Amino acid sequence: MALHLERGEVRIHESLEELKTDLADYIAEISEASVKKRGLFAIALSGGSLISLISKLSETPYSKTMEWSKWYIFWADDRLMAKSHADSNYRLAKDCLLSKVPIIPSHVHSINDTVSAEEAAGEYEFLIRQSVKNRIVSVSETSDCPNFDLILLEVGVDGHVASLFPNQSALEEREEEWVTFTTDSSKKPSHERITFTLPVINSASNIAVVATGDSKAEAVHLAAAADSTGPECPVVPARMIHPVKGKLVWFLDKPAASKLEASLMSNSYKL
Repeated sequence: MALHLERGEVRIHESLEELKTDLADYIAEISEASVKKRGLFAIALSGGSLISLISKLSETPYSKTMEWSKWYIFWADDRLMAKSHADSNYRLAKDCLLSKVPIIPSHVHSINDTVSAEEAAGEYEFLIRQSVKNRIVSVSETSDCPNFDLILLEVGVDGHVASLFPNQSALEEREEEWVTFTTDSSKKPSHERITFTLPVINSASNIAVVATGDSKAEAVHLAAAADSTGPECPVVPARMIHPVKGKLVWFLDKPAASKLEASLMSNSYKL
C-alpha cells in the first residue's frame, strides 16, 4: 500500500520479503535513471538491519542487470571501529552485498578507522568535497551541499537516523559542515561515530527511510504523522528529514506502520 503524505510517499508492506523486493526495485530504478542521466550512481548507505534488507540486490535479477561498475558507494554514517568488527557498517555491507557483486573496489569509500572521530569526520568530508569537485557526486541546485543520487536511512527506536540522535548539537548544523562526529549516543553500547549532517541528507535527489518491527512504530508516528506536532511531542531526528528538492520515500512493514495507520484513520486523511 502506498500513501502520499506531507512527509513524503509511504509504502507499507505486508511482509519483510515484500519490503525487500520493493526496496531493491526502487534502488534499481534510481540507479538506472542516474546512470542514464549522469553516467554513474552515487549512493550513501547507513548500517543496522537496513544492510540486510538491501541484500536482495546480490540476487538475480539485480546482480546481473545492475551497472555495478557505475556505482560509487559512500556511508551516511559509520561507527569508528575496525572494518573487520561485527558492528562496522562497512563490514555489514561487505558481507551482505559488496563482496557478492562486481563493484569496483576503488568506488567504495569507507571511513578511516585509524584516527580520532574528529579527524575521521574531517577526512571524510574532504573526500566528499573531492568527489563533488570530480563530479562523482553532483552539487545541490540550492546550496553548496553535495547532491547524492540516493541516501538510504533507517529509523532507530529513538527516532534517530544515520548517527544523528535526539538532542544533539549536530542537528542544528545548517550548511557549512557536511560530516560531523559524535562520541556519545543514546544507543548502547555507545560508539564514536561519524555522520552526514542534515543539510547533506536533505540535499539528496532521493532519500529512502526504512523502518521495520513494532519497536519502531512510535518513532515512525512521531516522524511521519501530521498529528505528531506540538509542545508535548518530541521532534525526533527522522522528522527533520525533508528533501529540499528531492523525493522522500518511507519503506515500512505493517508493525512499524501500525501507529501511523491508526493516525491516518483517526484523522480521516484523504489518500
